[in-house]
Amino acid sequence: MRGIVFFTDSQAKSSVTVFDTTLRDGEQTPGVSFTFEQKLEIARQLSLLGVHAIEAGFPASSQGERETVKAIAGLDLDSVICGLARSRNEDVDACLDCRVDMVHVFIPTSEVQRVHTIRKTPEEVLAITGEIVSYVRDHCDLCMFSAMDATRTETGYLIDVFRTAADAGATVINVPDTVGVYTPTAMKKLISRIVSEVDCPVDVHCHNDFGLAVANTTTAVEAGASQVQVTVNGLGERAGNADISQTVMILESIYGVKTGIRTGHLFETSRLISRYSGVPIPITQPVIGDNAFSHESGIHSHGVIACSSTFEPGIMTPEMVGHRRKLTLGKHVGRHAVRQMLADVHLNPSESQLDRIVEKIKFISTKGKKVTDADLYEVAESVMGVGNGTRAIELQDIAIMTGNHVIPTASVKALYYGKEQVSSSTGNGPVDAALRAILGIVPARVHLREFNIEAISGGSDAIGHVNISVEDEQGRIFSASGSGDDIVLASTEAMINALNLLQRISPAEKTE
Repeated sequence: MRGIVFFTDSQAKSSVTVFDTTLRDGEQTPGVSFTFEQKLEIARQLSLLGVHAIEAGFPASSQGERETVKAIAGLDLDSVICGLARSRNEDVDACLDCRVDMVHVFIPTSEVQRVHTIRKTPEEVLAITGEIVSYVRDHCDLCMFSAMDATRTETGYLIDVFRTAADAGATVINVPDTVGVYTPTAMKKLISRIVSEVDCPVDVHCHNDFGLAVANTTTAVEAGASQVQVTVNGLGERAGNADISQTVMILESIYGVKTGIRTGHLFETSRLISRYSGVPIPITQPVIGDNAFSHESGIHSHGVIACSSTFEPGIMTPEMVGHRRKLTLGKHVGRHAVRQMLADVHLNPSESQLDRIVEKIKFISTKGKKVTDADLYEVAESVMGVGNGTRAIELQDIAIMTGNHVIPTASVKALYYGKEQVSSSTGNGPVDAALRAILGIVPARVHLREFNIEAISGGSDAIGHVNISVEDEQGRIFSASGSGDDIVLASTEAMINALNLLQRISPAEKTE
C-alpha cells in the first residue's frame, strides 16, 4: 500500500541511496565510544540492513581509527566503505592507505567558519576544492565533496563551490546543515536550485538541533536529492543527525521512494547500537521505540484488536520494521484489551469479574505503579478464585562471585517442572551473570528485552524495584517485576516471574 506522495510527478524520485555515518558522526556523540570489535559488528549489521555506503571513520584522526577503518574495508561487505578526510593530501592518503571505496573530503564554506576555523578567503576555498577533489579522483573512483556549513553559506557562492567540485570529478556533492538551522521550506528551495544548476548527484547531511533533521532530509529528496545521510537512533554531534529508521520509513511508506534498506532489520539494528553506545532509546521514539506500536487507551486497544489500521498508520506495520505490537496496562486500559491479554493465558472471566479486574488494574496504576503482566494475572486469579499455586520454575539457590579482580560469575539451582536444574554463567556484572544463569534453566530461546531498576526508598539500604521484559522466539513479550534491598535477588525474582509467564502461555515439555 502506497501513501500519499507530497511532491509532483516531475520531482518524484523512484529511489535514493542511504549513506550511514553512525561509525563516524554517530561516535562523535558526547560520551559515546565504540570498541574495535563493536565497530566491526556494527559495520556487518549495517551491511545486512542494506545501507549503500558506510562512513567507517576518520583515518587521519588517530592510528587506532586508521586500523579500524582498514579492518572494516577488509570485511568484503556489500556496502561501499567510505573514509572521511579534511581537504589535505595527507588526510586523503590516510584513507587510501585503508583501501576504502570512497573518500569523503570537506571544507568549510560559510563566512563564519572560513574566517574562524581555516582562515581562508572565498577564492582560496574554491582553489582548494578543485585541487583536493582532483587529487582524490586521481587515486580513487568515488569522491564525495562536502561544503561544510552549506546552509549558512551564501547560495551563489555555494553553487560556485559545488560546480568547482563537480568539474574536478566529484561523484557526489553533500549539502550539510551542519548546525541544524534550516527549515524544510528553505531546504526544498536550496536543493532544488543546486540540482538544477550543478551537474552532480546531491546528498544531504542534516543535524537535529531544532528537531528538523528528518524533515529536512526527506524534503531534500522531494527536491531532487539522490542520497541521504543518516545515523542509527539519530546519534551524532549535539542533538544528533537524521535517524535512519524515521527517514527510511517516511521515504518508503509515505513517499513511495525505494531506499534499498531491509526494513525488517531496523528494530534489531537500533537495539544493537543502543546497547553498544549506552544511549537509551526513548519509549516514544518513532518507528522503533517501545511505545511505537503499543496501545493502552481502551478505545485504541479495542480498535486495534478489531483492525490494526484504526489506530496505527497502516502503511507502516510493526512487522515491516522488525517490531511487535503490544497491548499495555495502565489507568486508561479498556475491557477489550484486558480480556484479550487474559485469553492469551486461558483465563476467561465473566463480565462482572472482568469489570472488577479492570477496576483493580486502574486503581494500581493511579498509585504510580507500573502494572506488569504478572500483576494482571495475579489480580485476575484472585478475582476469579482460580490458580493452582504451582509454577514452572522455582528458585532454590543462587550464588554470586564478584570482585575487582574477578569475572562476575553466578550459579543457580532451581526446580523446572519439579526436576532440579543447575546453571552457571559469567556476565558484565553480578546482575548480568545471575540473569544469564537463570536463562540457562529454560530450554527455549529467550532473550532479555528490557531491564529497568528504580529505588523506592532512600539511603544505601534502599529498596529497589526491578522491571523486566523478556521476548520469546515468536516475538511475544512478557513483563514482570521484583523488589528487595538486594538488587541481584530483586532482579532474579523479576526474571523468574517473567519466565513463569512465558511457560504459562507456551508450556515446555515437562522433564521426565
